Amino acid sequence: MGISTVAMYHCLAFVWYFFVAYSITHVSTEERPSEVFLYGGQWKYLTVLNLVLQAVFYGVSFLADVLRLIKKLRCAKCVISSRDLLFSVLAFPVSTFVCISFWTLYTYNRELVYPKSLDGVIPLWLNHAMHTAVLPFAVLEVLAIPHRYPAKKKGLILLGFVAFLYISWVLWIYSVTGEWVYPLFALFNPAGLAAFFAGSLAAIVSFYNFGEFLNRMIWGQSQFCF
Repeated sequence: MGISTVAMYHCLAFVWYFFVAYSITHVSTEERPSEVFLYGGQWKYLTVLNLVLQAVFYGVSFLADVLRLIKKLRCAKCVISSRDLLFSVLAFPVSTFVCISFWTLYTYNRELVYPKSLDGVIPLWLNHAMHTAVLPFAVLEVLAIPHRYPAKKKGLILLGFVAFLYISWVLWIYSVTGEWVYPLFALFNPAGLAAFFAGSLAAIVSFYNFGEFLNRMIWGQSQFCF
């Protein structure tokens, strides 16, 4: 794709994610299920945090495109490095994890992650915007432009740190409210919950590696390492 085409795509993606994030934070306050939107509001859900992450990523990507178009190459280089780090470490693996884990658990037993009571609160289109469309967007980004991946150790440390922060947030909410962010967690004892978190971390690391593999297969080895 040419720079102007990529810039248009990134701008539209940014507007889309901003709109979806805005929509989920302004869902109807009427007839909300009592167990939903307690302490932490929507900001306790990985899905919602991912929407904000994607909006930030596409905003940074659009800025990088604009800087390239106006020939501000020194500034563009710095922004592109930030864009690539955001995509490789967070935007791709988190979107993939959100989509695959949500629909896997939803198919098994939707009450564990998305109680039927939410159908009256969140429209069907918004559910798919949050949990389905995120994966095609991530794959399209891989196909659209190459991204430089950091050294594997650096990338995994950053990913692990962000995962640790989210798990800490989930545990903090439980310590304050006595309610789990997702009903699924109530099924586990402490050891089982630790194993579940470890398995989830392993899954998201595998998605990180998969994104790196796709990028290398499409764009070549030369696009790697800072």
